[in-house]
Amino acid sequence: MRIVGVRQSDGGVLVGALSEDGLTVDVIAELETFWASPGTFLAEPPSGPTLAVQPGDLVPPVIRSARVVCVGLNYLDHVKEGSFRDESLPEFPTLFARWPASLTSGGAEIPVPSGEDGLDWEGEVMAWVGSTLVDATPEEALAAVVGYSAFNDVTSRRAQKQTSQWIIGKNGDRSGPVGPMVPAAEVGDLRDGLQLETRVNGEVVQQGSTRQMIYGVGETLSYISKTFTVNPGDLLATGTPSGVGYARTPPWLLKPGDVVEVEIERLGTVTNSIVDNSHRHRAADARAE
Repeated sequence: MRIVGVRQSDGGVLVGALSEDGLTVDVIAELETFWASPGTFLAEPPSGPTLAVQPGDLVPPVIRSARVVCVGLNYLDHVKEGSFRDESLPEFPTLFARWPASLTSGGAEIPVPSGEDGLDWEGEVMAWVGSTLVDATPEEALAAVVGYSAFNDVTSRRAQKQTSQWIIGKNGDRSGPVGPMVPAAEVGDLRDGLQLETRVNGEVVQQGSTRQMIYGVGETLSYISKTFTVNPGDLLATGTPSGVGYARTPPWLLKPGDVVEVEIERLGTVTNSIVDNSHRHRAADARAE
């Protein structure tokens, strides 16, 4: 089952199961209702109407109050290839935040912000939390995950590297495409190893396995829950393997016209095209009308 959000004309979002051909969605519930008890809804077949959809109708089923916590430097080979190669491995995961507004779906056009020579790719797994976590054990935290998605943590490297804080470089408009959520019961344990591959214009640029993650999903969510309450609908982006563009010689960044794909075993593929900065201005003008 592939869980998606469907944007309604009144601005609301319905959650449903996407058909194999991607042309229809079987409605499960309204967005807030779904996240009040996601495990219950996922345990039963969808009971709502079937809607015909276009790709532009689909959005990540993310509630407004969601926190999107991201793990940096979570694959040892990625640590070794980048600007942190000479530093010792931290005892705790390096965390940063995305705002839900930065997330988008496969098929969306991702603009290159002004001041950037291009954008970098970071294929990774996104975990969706389905129940409240406070001072949780790693086992409790992992059991709270209700689903996983393919995710591309598209990064504005120049903005990211200008300071020690990464938030600006990690929150560009439409820079976080998320694929449909696959229920955790259909995915299994990431420690068993899901294969991940990122492609740019059809060329493979990243290959890895979730078995290589330094900090597991349960351990990371447990760590977070010691400081703040993790709520249903919160997300955890689990980090990327080696092969990112900025670490190459010479650096390779995504330019307008490029197509980037992240394919993860059992989770599917999220595909996006890169466009120039003028698309940001046109989108802003359209919202203002």
